[in-house]
Amino acid sequence: MRNKKKELHSVSRSYPWPSIIRLSRYIKVPYKKVVLTRKNILRRDAYKCAYCGRSDLPLTIDHIIPKARGGSDSWDNLVCACTFCNNKKGDRTPEEANIDLITQPFKPSHIMFIKNVVGRLDENWKPYLYMS
Repeated sequence: MRNKKKELHSVSRSYPWPSIIRLSRYIKVPYKKVVLTRKNILRRDAYKCAYCGRSDLPLTIDHIIPKARGGSDSWDNLVCACTFCNNKKGDRTPEEANIDLITQPFKPSHIMFIKNVVGRLDENWKPYLYMS
């Protein structure tokens, strides 16, 4: 089997397969909201505990401010935690449990998840994904 480069074909010409296609006119794309789910919190935190950084233990979702104390189900209050750290923290705040957050929670953009799905990111794409 021959190693053939990908090409786009018209009736009369062939073009090299592009890495980027730039539109000459703006097309409005609806805003993509990232849904708050357990899976998306794990993906945002790269499947690592926000307290110890381990990824080799079973992971749970932890409320930084416990729900019993008015903590909400929000991007800023939920983090990935290993069962050991989650049990150590219990129904307390990190300060009360004398445990520090390695990473701060944040609301991710859909661009972050596109990058995770694609895997290797072509450097030419970064300006178009607002990552330069």
